[in-house]
Amino acid sequence: MSSEPLDVADLAATIGDVGSGASVVFTGTARDHSPGKTGVTHLDYEAYPEQVEGKIGEVVVEARERWSILHVTVAHRTGRVAVGEPSVVVAVSSAHRGDAFDAARYIIDELKERAPIWKKEHWPGGAEWVEGA
Repeated sequence: MSSEPLDVADLAATIGDVGSGASVVFTGTARDHSPGKTGVTHLDYEAYPEQVEGKIGEVVVEARERWSILHVTVAHRTGRVAVGEPSVVVAVSSAHRGDAFDAARYIIDELKERAPIWKKEHWPGGAEWVEGA
């Protein structure tokens, strides 16, 4: 969890390994729209960091049990995130691309499902909390 902007290149660099034939970096980016809304200006994220970190740890352990992974890095923003900025990064390296893709997808999907992170969307004239985990 970080209240500071996420540096995707720095996070991707943490999974480098001479034994890895594949690296997958998923970046979730704040967009200017959502279902039924246009003109989203920014997002606010709130979380329970100690609980989120525990959930991330559980999900990473599960991914390691299912796929042959060399390295994993997961980072999520809190606070204000401007449109176009990364709000979450999942980086996975493995010997083969299938494991890296499958593990990265599993991690982001489970993180969105289980981690106590809340998102509030803002647009001109309003704001609303979006249902999540």
